[in-house]
Amino acid sequence: MYSLPQEIEVWYIIPAVRRELAVILGEKYKLKQKKIAELLGISEAAISQYMSKKRASEMKFPQDMKKDFEKSSKEIMKDNKKVVTEIVALVNLSKKKGVSCCMCKKHNKGILGMCACVSGKEAK
Repeated sequence: MYSLPQEIEVWYIIPAVRRELAVILGEKYKLKQKKIAELLGISEAAISQYMSKKRASEMKFPQDMKKDFEKSSKEIMKDNKKVVTEIVALVNLSKKKGVSCCMCKKHNKGILGMCACVSGKEAK
């Protein structure tokens, strides 16, 4: 069995992006979990699990993306209507930097010959 790249994004990348944003919003902006949940449009329980590393802990982002998460957090604090735009931008950046591919490789062992990202060729 294998997971499509889109499934990897839904199961691993998006939750990890939310986790990173939640941590920054809590630590840098001193927001309570309830406020973070409201801003990100998810449950307070999800925020609690992100903060305690019980959810989305498998996914790690490269250190050079930290500034991107901080910038997105700042934009969300300025205008909470930008949350979807910022999350989408961070997911797309993770694809561009190959973060998504790393998680895909981990979960799709043995079938990656068909992946254009890995083979460097067009998928057929």
